[in-house]
Amino acid sequence: MNIIDLHCDVLYKFGEAKGKLNFADSPELDTNLERLIEGQVKVQGFAVFVDPALKDPEKFQSCLDQIHYFYTEVLEKNPQMVHITQWSQIEQLQDDQIGAFLTLEGVDPIGNDLHKMNLLYRLGVLSVGLTWNYANLAADGALEKRGAGLTAFGRELIQLNNKYKILSDVSHLCERAFWDVIEIADYPIASHSNASQIFENPRNLKNDQASALFAKQAMIHVVYCPYFISEQEIVTIPELIHHIDHFCSLGGEKLIGLGSDFDGIMYHIQGLEHAGQSQNLINELLKHYSEEQVKGFAYQNFMNYVLR
Repeated sequence: MNIIDLHCDVLYKFGEAKGKLNFADSPELDTNLERLIEGQVKVQGFAVFVDPALKDPEKFQSCLDQIHYFYTEVLEKNPQMVHITQWSQIEQLQDDQIGAFLTLEGVDPIGNDLHKMNLLYRLGVLSVGLTWNYANLAADGALEKRGAGLTAFGRELIQLNNKYKILSDVSHLCERAFWDVIEIADYPIASHSNASQIFENPRNLKNDQASALFAKQAMIHVVYCPYFISEQEIVTIPELIHHIDHFCSLGGEKLIGLGSDFDGIMYHIQGLEHAGQSQNLINELLKHYSEEQVKGFAYQNFMNYVLR
């Protein structure tokens, strides 16, 4: 069964390795071409995440370097990989093609420069999360103790996302910033988040947050990171499915998707350790849900959202 995965951190690994990886089959990559094919991942989101420890002048260069690797190492060297710049292109993918699109995880690289944001849109960024875990000039992240909402600049960025029909990703925002985004964003989404009711963590969504997204017909994509799933030392696929069950109980059956966070996590769910094992999740879901429901979680719910 085909899958759309909204989040992986392959480009960060390429940046750290100065490009000395092979996207076709490097075993260091949870997400490579070989594993995408094996796992039937039809469309993959590639996040641009810049190390917060970098000095501000270096952050935009790091961002551009990662996008360079997306073009040269992911796309140019692998003709099967097709750059998705408009969601409608996904429907035109051939059987042997895999779609790839860019996302931005934290607007730290642009400082307070909207011209830089416009450049990133032109380079193909289709989804923007204002923060990673901490504060920047746009908002506070999920682990920022202050917990402040959007700044005036953050609001400008959401309005810019609205103008260009870019997804506004809430996955790493603190609660107050989340509610600010929900109020003004036309295309909100949680690209890789789980349910706080099942496992409490600042990165997970509380019931009222999940319900607010569903009320806007917006998606929540569950994340495979064990730290956001359970306190068990060994986390299993059924434990991840508990989060899907809970979101369904809140009315989200047609608004749930997948956002692995592969290559951005150090530990993995047993049996879901790289993209090549993605069908293990599908097979487990089919034990609990109808084929139509599982196709929704895997692929169709997201397509319905972005093409509405």
